[in-house]
Amino acid sequence: MAANRKLLAVAVACAAAVVGVTGCSSDGDKDPFEGMSAKEIADKAADASKGAGSFRVTGEGKQADKSVKVDFSVAKSGDCTGKTDAGDKGVGELLVSGKTQYVKGDEAFWKNSMGSSAAAGKLAGKWVKTPNEKQEGTCSADQMFQSKKLKNVKREKDSDVNGKKAAVLTKNESGKKTTFYVAAEGKPYFLKVVTSDKEGPGTMYFTDYGKPVTVKAPPADQVADLKEVMSGS
Repeated sequence: MAANRKLLAVAVACAAAVVGVTGCSSDGDKDPFEGMSAKEIADKAADASKGAGSFRVTGEGKQADKSVKVDFSVAKSGDCTGKTDAGDKGVGELLVSGKTQYVKGDEAFWKNSMGSSAAAGKLAGKWVKTPNEKQEGTCSADQMFQSKKLKNVKREKDSDVNGKKAAVLTKNESGKKTTFYVAAEGKPYFLKVVTSDKEGPGTMYFTDYGKPVTVKAPPADQVADLKEVMSGS
């Protein structure tokens, strides 16, 4: 569904980027990744982040020159819940529970997604149910943390993310630069990913690894039948 694709666009772009990782060192301290190649460190970080089971992603990116804020949490089960805020283009929410996913948005969101003011008015504030049989994409840690997609990476000078020591890795491909920040203390989780790209620049933060995430399907009376709405609009 077009609306669902637009809702997930920034998050999925982020998920595609967060596939890699980096090495680490910090002044005066022993490098926890000493002697490891960038690819070996990428594998280590990908395994650690995926192994945490649950996590949260927050940040801001651009889509068609419009700023879009993203905030979603992924449960160990693969379920997830999230929200995107595109300003005057609307606010949308995503909820994935088992083999079913639900999308909800305000009137501006649905109008921008479907191009129909009549349908937007009927769908505003309602959840729309769509199949999620493959259970892949934004809520899949396996799909998000794939170090095999990170090739030709270069390790840069270490930095920090919100006070946490971080290793830095960069990748340049087809005019797009992606910078990965990985925890240099404790488990090597992804902490931040920055994408420098004219079409879709953005910064995403990864937190709350391993913290429980509860996702419940919305009540039936809050779910709209998209076919019925469209046939009547």
